Amino acid sequence: MVTSDNVVLSSVVSSQIDLHARYGGVVPEVASRAHVGLINPVIAQALVEAGVEPKDIDLVAATNGPGLVGSLLIGVSAAKALSLVWGKPYVGVNHLEAHLYSCFLEEPDLELPLVVLLVSGGHTILVSMEKHLEYTILGQTLDDAVGEAYDKVARYLGLGYPGGPCVEKFSKLGDKNFFKLPEPIINKAGCNLSFAGLKTAVLRESKKINDDNKMKYNLAAS
Repeated sequence: MVTSDNVVLSSVVSSQIDLHARYGGVVPEVASRAHVGLINPVIAQALVEAGVEPKDIDLVAATNGPGLVGSLLIGVSAAKALSLVWGKPYVGVNHLEAHLYSCFLEEPDLELPLVVLLVSGGHTILVSMEKHLEYTILGQTLDDAVGEAYDKVARYLGLGYPGGPCVEKFSKLGDKNFFKLPEPIINKAGCNLSFAGLKTAVLRESKKINDDNKMKYNLAAS
């Protein structure tokens, strides 16, 4: 819950990491079913932590895309239902635009223009914010997002889930110069990214090292 002057009154997170760990990545149907069971308790806790009642709220907002359709549907449906019951306006918010503006919650004095690296779910984008609500995409991934690439690399190496923290943890035990792997920046004059070649190279090398943990750590570091 956020005030009009960017003060965060409450921020409640319900993690699904344990649900998806067995699959090595997010399963959309599992995610949306978990949303159904957890969204009401999360909203209730957010109200309690913020110390507000429905009569104190001016509007209800929910992300309406892009993202997993099933999960978005749960959030939007819940927000619209609360909007009707409380008699408050409903506002649909672009998921990626919300991430851009979350920067101003932490750093309200940020000055435009900005360049923002936005890494979230299936999205990895480099954005230029010239003015408020005016953006230019400088580059983006042409295949997997960086989080998806980390999950797959961790799965190839048997390091666990979520991939990013696992690769980071074990990379500290290895030699980053041991393997020569492709760089994700595919256009030296631009900012687009591609993780397909990197994933393929890791998969190829992982098949050679079998269960040698030291080599796994070197590959994670590389």
